[in-house]
Amino acid sequence: MPPSAAPTLRQQRLGVELRKLREYAGLTSTAAASLLGVNQARVSSIEAGRYAVSAERVRAFARSYDCADESLVEALCAMTGGRTRGWWDEYREHLPAALVDLAELEHHAVGLRVSLVIHIPALLQTVDHARALFQDVAPPLLPYEVEHRLSHRIKRQGILHGDRPVRYTALIHEAALRMGVGGADIARSQLRNVLDMGEREHITVRVVCFGSGFVGTGQSVDYLAGPVPQLDTVQLDTHHGCEFLDARSQLDKYRSVLDRTEAAALTPAESRDFIHRLAREL
Repeated sequence: MPPSAAPTLRQQRLGVELRKLREYAGLTSTAAASLLGVNQARVSSIEAGRYAVSAERVRAFARSYDCADESLVEALCAMTGGRTRGWWDEYREHLPAALVDLAELEHHAVGLRVSLVIHIPALLQTVDHARALFQDVAPPLLPYEVEHRLSHRIKRQGILHGDRPVRYTALIHEAALRMGVGGADIARSQLRNVLDMGEREHITVRVVCFGSGFVGTGQSVDYLAGPVPQLDTVQLDTHHGCEFLDARSQLDKYRSVLDRTEAAALTPAESRDFIHRLAREL
């Protein structure tokens, strides 16, 4: 399979996980190459995500590294092969790579848990709410850039619909619900959309009220669950773009942050009542 000059985040993650298996086995890349019958440069390229591998090759790596975790090996095998184009690929020339990679990660996730203090979760935003946000960023976006980001965001929401929607838990701070983005009419419609989406069996919405304490630094956190815990990913929103984390200590930290946030939140039923009251006040 030919090397990739610009590997996606998913391809890079496969390489990272193969490197972790090698290092856990106490092997250098040179020693691993000898066991696998390839040169060291090939191993390094695979671990950097620049060279696609087959499922059979991943199993060969796992055998050479004495990895007995069959669930992890099969999950890695599912990430192999040449790139399969998804709807997100049409945006690679129009949006920052991290936004495109996020859509691909969400597509493959088996569950998502998010916590937001200032913003309504992207997957629960209405078109009007999202447009108002994009029209107010700094530096300003051109009209066609706004439309690219808007259509990308709405397509991301597809994982919450269809025959096999992903499990989704949204922990939303009261501040985000009271922001009033776009004016009263848009804000009211947005709150009703959060309520409607929260009625779906696979979606849980919980509100963190003022006075309930504060956990973490206030940044938006997306926790994307992989098919096995080792393949979970945390995505953080920053002023300079998306940041992705996958080290075990980082995953443990943000699971704890989300657990503590959830413990401080209203129940789903209490949250519905709270949002209903806010909508009536607008």
